[in-house]
Amino acid sequence: MTVEVPVRRIDLAPAMPGVAEIVLDRPDKRNALTPAMLEEVTSLAGEISADDAIRAVVLRGEGPVFCAGFDLELCRDDETALPALLRGLSAAIRALRRCRHPVVVAAHGAAVAGGCALLGGGDVVISHRSAKLGYPVLRLGISPAVNAPSLRPALTGAELRRRLLVPDLFSGEVARRIGLVHKLVDGPEDTIARAQVDAGRLAEKPPEAVRTTKRWLNELDGSLDDRAFEEALAASLDLAGSDEQQARLDAALKR
Repeated sequence: MTVEVPVRRIDLAPAMPGVAEIVLDRPDKRNALTPAMLEEVTSLAGEISADDAIRAVVLRGEGPVFCAGFDLELCRDDETALPALLRGLSAAIRALRRCRHPVVVAAHGAAVAGGCALLGGGDVVISHRSAKLGYPVLRLGISPAVNAPSLRPALTGAELRRRLLVPDLFSGEVARRIGLVHKLVDGPEDTIARAQVDAGRLAEKPPEAVRTTKRWLNELDGSLDDRAFEEALAASLDLAGSDEQQARLDAALKR
């Protein structure tokens, strides 16, 4: 029996030749991530990377927000879910980052915790001024260390420490100022359309030149360093299932 995973690929040709989308399609749960969803993102990123007909990718979510993070009820009910989510998140970020084609992320509404971490897989991140972003997972006894390798190229050392150690959400304006978001539009309804336009423009550029440039940028900024990703993942996994983590998660879900 095949179980449908709420992540899908859409090819935008003929309207936008060479552009494919990876869509988080669980809007009733604010696109809260499950292990299967992250596995599918990783699989689709690899599939699209190998497709020479594609020259740019959009990562977006259906519904009012891009992604609200991990499915916390699943984490409470299944002790294997959080470790699987952390491993899946690390793999998905790496797969997006290493996709041969440039990845444009449309972060509308909110990109929180694991959802915000997915922004680290993008080459271009587009959001809007009133969006809510951040990594509030310390409140749940979960370390956001897994995100650090993909954030390090975008944020200064001081901002990286602040955003991972202070579990507050911040606006799209702040995200643009610190370098997490690259372009802002006026409202959430404009975000996906702008991401599609920008991906279409990237798809018009000479594909081998773009792929070569991305590959060397990844080499320079550490995106190909599996050791850093694995060590960061291990730091987050060390706390998964701890007494503190379980107590904090239970308390958060009872509110």
